Amino acid sequence: MKLDIKDETLGMWLGVVGVAMFAITLPMTRLATGSQEAPQLSPWFVTLGRAALAGVLSAIFLLVTRSPRPAPHQWKSLGVAVLGNCIGFPLLLAYALRVVTASHAAVVTALLPLVTAAVAAWVLHQRARLGFWLCAVAGSLLVVVFSVLRASQTGHGFGFGFEWADLLLVGAVIAASFGYIYGAQVTPSLGAERVICWVCVMALPFTLPATLALWPTQPVATSSWLGFVYVGMFSMWIGFFAWYRGLALGGALRVSQTQLLQPFLSILASIPILGEPLDLVTLGFAIAVVATVVIGKRLSQPAANSASPAASSAGAAAPRRG
Repeated sequence: MKLDIKDETLGMWLGVVGVAMFAITLPMTRLATGSQEAPQLSPWFVTLGRAALAGVLSAIFLLVTRSPRPAPHQWKSLGVAVLGNCIGFPLLLAYALRVVTASHAAVVTALLPLVTAAVAAWVLHQRARLGFWLCAVAGSLLVVVFSVLRASQTGHGFGFGFEWADLLLVGAVIAASFGYIYGAQVTPSLGAERVICWVCVMALPFTLPATLALWPTQPVATSSWLGFVYVGMFSMWIGFFAWYRGLALGGALRVSQTQLLQPFLSILASIPILGEPLDLVTLGFAIAVVATVVIGKRLSQPAANSASPAASSAGAAAPRRG
Protein backbone atom coordinates (compact mmCIF):
# COMPACT_ATOMS: atom_id res chain seq x y z
CA MET A 1 0.00 0.00 0.00
CA LYS A 2 1.46 3.34 -1.14
CA LEU A 3 1.68 5.96 1.55
CA ASP A 4 0.27 9.45 0.98
CA ILE A 5 3.06 12.05 0.90
CA LYS A 6 1.33 14.28 3.45
CA ASP A 7 0.69 11.34 5.78
CA GLU A 8 4.29 10.20 5.40
CA THR A 9 5.61 13.66 6.24
CA LEU A 10 3.28 13.99 9.22
CA GLY A 11 4.28 10.51 10.34
CA MET A 12 7.98 11.40 10.25
CA TRP A 13 7.37 14.55 12.31
CA LEU A 14 5.28 12.64 14.84
CA GLY A 15 8.08 10.08 15.05
CA VAL A 16 10.59 12.82 15.78
CA VAL A 17 8.27 14.28 18.44
CA GLY A 18 7.90 10.86 20.09
CA VAL A 19 11.65 10.20 20.05
CA ALA A 20 12.32 13.68 21.49
CA MET A 21 9.92 12.98 24.36
CA PHE A 22 11.66 9.66 25.06
CA ALA A 23 15.11 11.28 24.84
CA ILE A 24 14.25 13.83 27.54
CA THR A 25 13.38 10.90 29.85
CA LEU A 26 17.04 10.56 30.92
CA PRO A 27 17.65 14.12 32.17
CA MET A 28 14.14 14.34 33.63
CA THR A 29 14.62 11.09 35.56
CA ARG A 30 17.92 12.43 36.89
CA LEU A 31 16.13 15.66 37.83
CA ALA A 32 13.44 13.69 39.69
CA THR A 33 15.76 11.38 41.64
CA GLY A 34 18.62 13.78 42.24
CA SER A 35 22.15 12.55 42.81
CA GLN A 36 23.80 10.57 45.60
CA GLU A 37 25.07 13.83 47.06
CA ALA A 38 21.69 15.58 46.81
CA PRO A 39 18.93 12.92 46.61
CA GLN A 40 15.36 13.98 45.89
CA LEU A 41 12.57 11.50 45.06
CA SER A 42 13.43 7.84 45.62
CA PRO A 43 13.91 5.65 42.51
CA TRP A 44 11.11 3.35 43.71
CA PHE A 45 8.70 6.26 44.05
CA VAL A 46 9.61 7.63 40.62
CA THR A 47 9.22 4.18 39.03
CA LEU A 48 5.89 3.28 40.60
CA GLY A 49 4.54 6.83 40.64
CA ARG A 50 5.08 7.48 36.97
CA ALA A 51 3.41 4.17 36.11
CA ALA A 52 0.48 5.04 38.39
CA LEU A 53 0.06 8.46 36.78
CA ALA A 54 0.14 6.90 33.31
CA GLY A 55 -2.21 4.16 34.54
CA VAL A 56 -4.87 6.63 35.65
CA LEU A 57 -4.65 8.47 32.33
CA SER A 58 -4.78 5.15 30.48
CA ALA A 59 -7.88 4.00 32.36
CA ILE A 60 -9.66 7.22 31.37
CA PHE A 61 -8.60 6.78 27.74
CA LEU A 62 -9.77 3.15 27.59
CA LEU A 63 -13.12 4.05 29.13
CA VAL A 64 -13.72 7.03 26.84
CA THR A 65 -12.80 5.04 23.72
CA ARG A 66 -14.74 1.98 24.93
CA SER A 67 -11.77 -0.23 24.23
CA PRO A 68 -12.39 -4.00 24.40
CA ARG A 69 -10.61 -6.08 27.01
CA PRO A 70 -7.59 -8.11 25.86
CA ALA A 71 -8.18 -11.77 25.03
CA PRO A 72 -7.04 -14.36 27.62
CA HIS A 73 -4.03 -15.41 25.56
CA GLN A 74 -2.80 -11.78 25.41
CA TRP A 75 -2.43 -11.25 29.16
CA LYS A 76 0.90 -13.09 29.35
CA SER A 77 2.55 -10.84 26.76
CA LEU A 78 1.13 -7.76 28.45
CA GLY A 79 2.40 -9.02 31.80
CA VAL A 80 5.96 -9.32 30.49
CA ALA A 81 5.63 -5.80 29.10
CA VAL A 82 4.58 -4.61 32.57
CA LEU A 83 7.66 -6.17 34.16
CA GLY A 84 10.00 -4.87 31.48
CA ASN A 85 8.62 -1.42 30.67
CA CYS A 86 6.73 -0.36 33.80
CA ILE A 87 9.09 -1.75 36.46
CA GLY A 88 12.44 -3.06 35.18
CA PHE A 89 13.59 -0.32 32.82
CA PRO A 90 12.55 2.77 34.82
CA LEU A 91 13.68 1.36 38.19
CA LEU A 92 17.16 0.34 37.04
CA LEU A 93 17.49 3.58 35.10
CA ALA A 94 16.49 5.68 38.10
CA TYR A 95 19.05 4.02 40.39
CA ALA A 96 21.81 4.33 37.76
CA LEU A 97 21.07 8.00 37.13
CA ARG A 98 21.76 8.81 40.77
CA VAL A 99 25.38 7.91 40.03
CA VAL A 100 26.11 8.64 36.36
CA THR A 101 25.17 11.62 34.24
CA ALA A 102 22.31 11.57 31.78
CA SER A 103 24.82 11.97 28.93
CA HIS A 104 26.69 8.89 30.16
CA ALA A 105 23.44 6.91 30.32
CA ALA A 106 22.55 8.03 26.78
CA VAL A 107 25.62 6.22 25.41
CA VAL A 108 24.79 2.93 27.14
CA THR A 109 21.07 3.03 26.34
CA ALA A 110 21.88 3.76 22.69
CA LEU A 111 22.30 -0.02 22.42
CA LEU A 112 18.56 -0.51 22.99
CA PRO A 113 17.54 -0.94 19.31
CA LEU A 114 20.33 -3.47 18.76
CA VAL A 115 19.54 -5.42 21.93
CA THR A 116 15.84 -5.39 21.01
CA ALA A 117 16.68 -6.95 17.65
CA ALA A 118 18.85 -9.57 19.39
CA VAL A 119 16.05 -10.45 21.83
CA ALA A 120 13.64 -10.69 18.89
CA ALA A 121 16.00 -13.12 17.15
CA TRP A 122 16.13 -15.25 20.30
CA VAL A 123 12.51 -15.12 21.42
CA LEU A 124 11.06 -15.42 17.92
CA HIS A 125 13.61 -18.09 16.91
CA GLN A 126 15.02 -16.13 14.00
CA ARG A 127 18.43 -16.69 12.47
CA ALA A 128 20.18 -13.34 12.20
CA ARG A 129 23.24 -12.93 10.03
CA LEU A 130 26.74 -13.22 11.45
CA GLY A 131 27.33 -9.55 10.66
CA PHE A 132 24.50 -8.56 13.00
CA TRP A 133 26.03 -10.42 15.94
CA LEU A 134 29.43 -8.89 15.17
CA CYS A 135 27.83 -5.44 15.30
CA ALA A 136 26.16 -6.34 18.59
CA VAL A 137 29.53 -7.39 20.05
CA ALA A 138 31.23 -4.27 18.68
CA GLY A 139 28.58 -1.99 20.14
CA SER A 140 28.80 -3.73 23.50
CA LEU A 141 32.58 -3.44 23.55
CA LEU A 142 32.32 0.27 22.78
CA VAL A 143 30.01 0.72 25.77
CA VAL A 144 32.38 -1.25 28.02
CA VAL A 145 35.37 0.83 26.90
CA PHE A 146 33.41 4.04 27.44
CA SER A 147 32.28 2.93 30.90
CA VAL A 148 35.81 1.91 31.99
CA LEU A 149 37.23 5.16 30.62
CA ARG A 150 34.67 7.25 32.47
CA ALA A 151 35.11 5.24 35.68
CA SER A 152 38.88 5.68 35.62
CA GLN A 153 38.54 9.42 35.05
CA THR A 154 36.25 9.78 38.05
CA GLY A 155 38.29 7.48 40.28
CA HIS A 156 35.65 4.74 40.48
CA GLY A 157 37.44 2.05 38.50
CA PHE A 158 36.64 -0.59 41.07
CA GLY A 159 33.61 0.99 42.72
CA PHE A 160 29.95 1.63 42.13
CA GLY A 161 30.68 4.07 39.33
CA PHE A 162 31.48 1.21 36.95
CA GLU A 163 30.64 -2.14 38.44
CA TRP A 164 27.06 -1.30 39.35
CA ALA A 165 25.79 1.85 37.67
CA ASP A 166 26.68 0.66 34.19
CA LEU A 167 25.43 -2.84 34.90
CA LEU A 168 22.14 -1.30 36.00
CA LEU A 169 21.93 0.54 32.68
CA VAL A 170 22.62 -2.68 30.79
CA GLY A 171 19.95 -4.41 32.86
CA ALA A 172 17.53 -1.60 32.04
CA VAL A 173 18.20 -2.06 28.32
CA ILE A 174 17.62 -5.82 28.54
CA ALA A 175 14.41 -5.39 30.58
CA ALA A 176 13.04 -2.86 28.11
CA SER A 177 13.91 -5.08 25.15
CA PHE A 178 11.91 -8.02 26.49
CA GLY A 179 9.02 -5.67 27.26
CA TYR A 180 9.08 -4.36 23.70
CA ILE A 181 9.12 -7.78 22.07
CA TYR A 182 6.23 -9.19 24.09
CA GLY A 183 4.26 -5.98 23.75
CA ALA A 184 4.80 -6.07 19.99
CA GLN A 185 3.29 -9.55 19.84
CA VAL A 186 -0.16 -8.20 20.76
CA THR A 187 0.10 -4.82 19.01
CA PRO A 188 -1.46 -5.98 15.69
CA SER A 189 -4.60 -7.28 17.44
CA LEU A 190 -5.00 -4.75 20.28
CA GLY A 191 -3.91 -1.60 18.50
CA ALA A 192 -0.71 0.28 19.16
CA GLU A 193 -1.98 2.98 21.52
CA ARG A 194 -4.05 0.52 23.53
CA VAL A 195 -1.06 -1.72 24.29
CA ILE A 196 0.70 0.86 26.46
CA CYS A 197 -2.66 1.78 28.06
CA TRP A 198 -3.43 -1.81 29.02
CA VAL A 199 0.12 -2.30 30.28
CA CYS A 200 -0.23 0.72 32.60
CA VAL A 201 -3.74 -0.27 33.71
CA MET A 202 -2.63 -3.82 34.51
CA ALA A 203 0.02 -2.43 36.84
CA LEU A 204 -2.33 0.11 38.44
CA PRO A 205 -3.62 -2.12 41.32
CA PHE A 206 -0.01 -2.37 42.49
CA THR A 207 1.50 0.95 41.43
CA LEU A 208 -1.21 3.25 42.78
CA PRO A 209 -1.28 2.04 46.43
CA ALA A 210 2.50 1.65 46.40
CA THR A 211 2.88 5.24 45.20
CA LEU A 212 0.67 6.49 48.02
CA ALA A 213 2.61 4.40 50.54
CA LEU A 214 5.95 5.72 49.29
CA TRP A 215 4.83 9.35 49.05
CA PRO A 216 7.79 11.46 50.24
CA THR A 217 7.58 13.01 53.69
CA GLN A 218 10.69 15.17 53.33
CA PRO A 219 10.75 18.40 51.31
CA VAL A 220 11.35 17.85 47.58
CA ALA A 221 12.51 20.48 45.11
CA THR A 222 9.92 21.78 42.66
CA SER A 223 12.20 20.86 39.77
CA SER A 224 12.19 17.23 40.92
CA TRP A 225 8.39 17.17 40.93
CA LEU A 226 8.41 18.61 37.41
CA GLY A 227 10.78 15.83 36.33
CA PHE A 228 8.47 13.26 37.91
CA VAL A 229 5.36 14.65 36.17
CA TYR A 230 7.21 14.65 32.86
CA VAL A 231 8.27 10.99 33.02
CA GLY A 232 4.76 10.00 34.08
CA MET A 233 2.82 11.96 31.46
CA PHE A 234 5.18 12.17 28.49
CA SER A 235 7.77 9.38 28.80
CA MET A 236 5.28 6.75 29.93
CA TRP A 237 2.17 7.82 28.02
CA ILE A 238 1.87 10.77 25.61
CA GLY A 239 5.13 9.96 23.86
CA PHE A 240 3.75 6.59 22.78
CA PHE A 241 0.70 8.17 21.16
CA ALA A 242 2.89 10.38 18.96
CA TRP A 243 5.29 7.52 18.25
CA TYR A 244 2.72 4.87 17.35
CA ARG A 245 0.64 7.29 15.28
CA GLY A 246 3.80 8.29 13.43
CA LEU A 247 4.58 4.65 12.66
CA ALA A 248 1.06 4.13 11.32
CA LEU A 249 1.08 7.24 9.10
CA GLY A 250 4.66 7.26 7.88
CA GLY A 251 5.49 3.57 7.75
CA ALA A 252 7.40 1.63 10.40
CA LEU A 253 10.60 1.19 8.38
CA ARG A 254 10.94 4.90 7.61
CA VAL A 255 9.79 6.38 10.90
CA SER A 256 11.70 3.94 13.11
CA GLN A 257 14.96 5.39 11.81
CA THR A 258 14.25 8.56 13.80
CA GLN A 259 15.22 6.64 16.92
CA LEU A 260 18.86 7.12 15.93
CA LEU A 261 18.46 10.73 17.05
CA GLN A 262 17.62 9.70 20.60
CA PRO A 263 21.04 9.49 22.29
CA PHE A 264 22.09 12.81 20.80
CA LEU A 265 18.85 14.50 21.86
CA SER A 266 19.37 13.12 25.38
CA ILE A 267 22.87 14.56 25.51
CA LEU A 268 21.72 17.94 24.18
CA ALA A 269 18.72 18.08 26.54
CA SER A 270 20.99 17.40 29.52
CA ILE A 271 22.84 20.66 28.91
CA PRO A 272 20.01 23.13 29.71
CA ILE A 273 18.05 20.84 32.06
CA LEU A 274 20.90 19.59 34.24
CA GLY A 275 23.75 21.91 33.34
CA GLU A 276 25.88 19.03 32.06
CA PRO A 277 28.73 20.11 29.75
CA LEU A 278 28.89 19.01 26.13
CA ASP A 279 31.56 16.33 26.37
CA LEU A 280 33.20 15.52 23.03
CA VAL A 281 34.34 12.10 24.24
CA THR A 282 30.78 11.17 25.23
CA LEU A 283 29.47 12.52 21.92
CA GLY A 284 32.12 10.55 20.01
CA PHE A 285 31.23 7.29 21.72
CA ALA A 286 27.52 7.97 21.11
CA ILE A 287 28.23 8.38 17.38
CA ALA A 288 30.25 5.16 17.33
CA VAL A 289 27.57 3.15 19.15
CA VAL A 290 24.83 4.52 16.88
CA ALA A 291 26.95 3.53 13.87
CA THR A 292 26.98 -0.09 15.08
CA VAL A 293 23.20 0.13 15.55
CA VAL A 294 22.70 1.43 11.99
CA ILE A 295 24.79 -1.35 10.48
CA GLY A 296 23.36 -3.99 12.83
CA LYS A 297 19.77 -3.07 12.05
CA ARG A 298 20.47 -3.53 8.35
CA LEU A 299 21.70 -7.03 9.13
CA SER A 300 19.05 -7.91 11.75
CA GLN A 301 16.67 -9.63 9.35
CA PRO A 302 16.87 -13.41 9.10
CA ALA A 303 19.10 -14.86 6.40
CA ALA A 304 15.99 -16.20 4.71
CA ASN A 305 13.45 -13.44 4.27
CA SER A 306 11.00 -14.75 6.85
CA ALA A 307 10.59 -11.95 9.36
CA SER A 308 7.33 -12.23 11.24
CA PRO A 309 4.92 -9.31 11.74
CA ALA A 310 5.69 -9.37 15.45
CA ALA A 311 9.39 -9.02 14.70
CA SER A 312 8.75 -6.04 12.45
CA SER A 313 6.63 -4.40 15.14
CA ALA A 314 9.30 -5.10 17.74
CA GLY A 315 11.99 -3.47 15.66
CA ALA A 316 9.84 -0.44 15.11
CA ALA A 317 8.99 -0.17 18.80
CA ALA A 318 12.59 0.15 19.95
CA PRO A 319 12.36 3.75 21.16
CA ARG A 320 10.06 2.77 24.02
CA ARG A 321 12.41 4.28 26.55
CA GLY A 322 9.76 5.72 28.71
